[in-house]
Amino acid sequence: MKWTKFTLSTLADAVDMISAMLMELGIEGIEIEDNIPITEQEKKAMFIDILPEVDLDDKTAKISFYMEEEAGIQETLINIKNGLQQLSEFLDIGSGHIEISGTQDTDWINNWKEFFKPFRVDDTIVIKPTWEKLTDVKENDLVIEIDPGTSFGTGAHETTKLCILGLKKHMKMGDNVLDVGCGSGILSIVAAKLGANEIVSTDIDPIAVDAAYENAAVNHITSDQLTVLSGDIITDTNLQHNIGYERYDIVVANILADIIIPLSGEIGKHLKKDGIFISSGIINTKREQVKEAILKNNFTILEINEMGDWVAFVAKK
Repeated sequence: MKWTKFTLSTLADAVDMISAMLMELGIEGIEIEDNIPITEQEKKAMFIDILPEVDLDDKTAKISFYMEEEAGIQETLINIKNGLQQLSEFLDIGSGHIEISGTQDTDWINNWKEFFKPFRVDDTIVIKPTWEKLTDVKENDLVIEIDPGTSFGTGAHETTKLCILGLKKHMKMGDNVLDVGCGSGILSIVAAKLGANEIVSTDIDPIAVDAAYENAAVNHITSDQLTVLSGDIITDTNLQHNIGYERYDIVVANILADIIIPLSGEIGKHLKKDGIFISSGIINTKREQVKEAILKNNFTILEINEMGDWVAFVAKK
């Protein structure tokens, strides 16, 4: 199936009104490109650590959307132009130019899979996509199979590798592990494969709960060993209670610096005495801020590990 892409050139101040007009015409799923900086609240909600540079003097914007070729494109285009004409009578909409281009039907969810291949984290830990065959296997390899779906976590990113290596070094057989921000569940699965007794995983995205359970099942990890909960451990008191206090030997959190900072004030309540807190997802420019927060919350930093532009802390309660 082919689709038609519409890209409408306008001004940032007119985006809301034009978007509302498009929705009234039955058009949903629009893309907006502009140079308006996001707010701190938006930054935290979207888990963005590195922001793109924007030209604050550029007030233009583009609104894009897609339609199936047989969906009455000409009639829709006429309705859009009429709507723009009406809006222009009381609002500066910029050029209002509409660029039209064709695009093939694309499986946006699955096409990325061709780039996700099996790889080694170190000499013994291998991450393998569920749809790939593994040819290079050693006798002592620990193989983790992953299908991230729409959740974050293939294991290929430096932040995840730092956490995996931290777990391998500091986790003992029979430890209880808490995985905060579990995504696809990859760190929970690694902990299970390394001999954890009990793993509890959390994520604010309910989709991650299903993804983590599905990946656990592929790796022959049962719900008796792994519990996955949805919610924000920093603010959700019910979740905090369900997770349990002074219960875990290891807490691992691969999130972002702006989340690790407040998390370090909560996580000590859930760790046993001398428990280990492994945190990553920290861009190196935020290293000192995270270090200060961890120390402030009664942790002793054992290691600071780096890979590329990313930093991981290993700290003891």
